[in-house]
Amino acid sequence: MEQQRVAFAKAMATKGGCMKRILLVDDDAAQCLVCQKELEREGYQVLMAADGLEAIECFKKEEKVDLVVLDIRMPQMDGMEVLGKLIFLRPGLPIILYTAFDFYRDNFLSWAADAYILKSPDITELKTKIKDLFQKETNG
Repeated sequence: MEQQRVAFAKAMATKGGCMKRILLVDDDAAQCLVCQKELEREGYQVLMAADGLEAIECFKKEEKVDLVVLDIRMPQMDGMEVLGKLIFLRPGLPIILYTAFDFYRDNFLSWAADAYILKSPDITELKTKIKDLFQKETNG
C-alpha cells in the first residue's frame, strides 16, 4: 500500500514527465533532512543549500528550479536578501518563507513570497502549500 502511495505521489509531482525540483535553503541540517525525506516521498526532487550564498550559486547552476523553500535566519546571506535576489533573477518563481520566527511576517519584503509558514516538526502545512502552488501553476 505504501509503495502505491509513493508511486502515486511521484506521478502527481511530475509535469510532462519531469519531476518538480524544489530548492530547500536552510542552515539547520536536521530540519533539511526531515524536509528532504518527506518531500522526496511526495515525489519531488530536492536540492539543498545551507545558506543564502550557496542558494544563489545553486540557483544559477541549476537549469530548472520549480519552487524555493527558504529559511530566513542563516549565515552568509539571510533569507530576506535571497528572496530579493531570486525575485530579480526569476520573477514569478514560487517562494515559500519557512522560518521559526513569526516577526519577519511584518517585513514588507516577506509579502513578495507566495507563503509564510512557521516551522514545525510536522511539515504537513509545508507539503500542502507546495502542492497548492504547483496546482495553481498548472491551472494557470
